[in-house]
Amino acid sequence: MPKEPTDKRAVCFIDGQNLFHSVKAAFGFTFPNYDVSALAHHVCSANNWDCVGVRFYTGVPDVGDKPMWNHFWTAKGAQMGREGVVVFTRPLKYRNKEVRLPDGTTHAFLTATRRASTCALRLM
Repeated sequence: MPKEPTDKRAVCFIDGQNLFHSVKAAFGFTFPNYDVSALAHHVCSANNWDCVGVRFYTGVPDVGDKPMWNHFWTAKGAQMGREGVVVFTRPLKYRNKEVRLPDGTTHAFLTATRRASTCALRLM
């Protein structure tokens, strides 16, 4: 079995939606104001790892559907790119869904899915 390296290097992979919902559940934040680079470097430092890269993945709403969030994620992605984070985005596609429950009531909700056929890689 190979010997464990003395100096450990890490690349951090962060899913933006999962991070947002986890932070919201844990701390009550309702706005994605996190700093993924600082988070990655803190986790690595706490484990004595050398952080050699950060990758961030998120879906971005279409400007026609949610202009504010489209602008927010475009600007946040650009800033993260300037900080050395490699940002991967995909457009979100929204669909209205309706579900009929066993008691006969109908509930409508909105879902967001990533379009598998389109993926934009931004190296900023």
